[in-house]
Amino acid sequence: MASSIWNWVQRWDDRWTPLLTLKPGQGLGWSLATFLAHSGDSWFWVGALALVWLFTTGDWHRRAALLAAAVGVQALAVFALKQFIRRPRPEGEWGAIYRNVDPHSFPSGHAARAALLAVMGLGLGPQWFAVLLLIWAPLVSLARVATGVHYLSDVLAGILLGSLMGAGMLALSDWLMRLFPFFF
Repeated sequence: MASSIWNWVQRWDDRWTPLLTLKPGQGLGWSLATFLAHSGDSWFWVGALALVWLFTTGDWHRRAALLAAAVGVQALAVFALKQFIRRPRPEGEWGAIYRNVDPHSFPSGHAARAALLAVMGLGLGPQWFAVLLLIWAPLVSLARVATGVHYLSDVLAGILLGSLMGAGMLALSDWLMRLFPFFF
């Protein structure tokens, strides 16, 4: 049964993913896609959140700690799923770092991270931050397909997973702040 589901998913991806994939070096669209694809990197978010946490107090300090914790949990969950599912990335030229370090594509960690951050931005505020993340998240997800490092189903699964994890982390945020008050 699982094999027939994966066969159906692969056929679906074979039909729809190429419609969203760009050719490497294809002008401004390609440059924008590569920028957006990289903007969801976990190292970037952990580093930026660490700086916010170090140099702020109050609401932004707490937000940064919660978001960083969520990114860490999300990364571990996606890693575990990728190791279990082991779906190879699409063939392609771009993204050697992703292809070499993490050859598995399902689910997309970048899409999961972007959705997680957007959902948490909605819950944590401020409104302008949430709006930015809500605009950014689907662009990152589409960029991962456009640059050829993910199938469309990879990012759809990542968006679903990240959204659920974001909601879960928001639900656990008061408990986390009580359990680890020194981070918040």
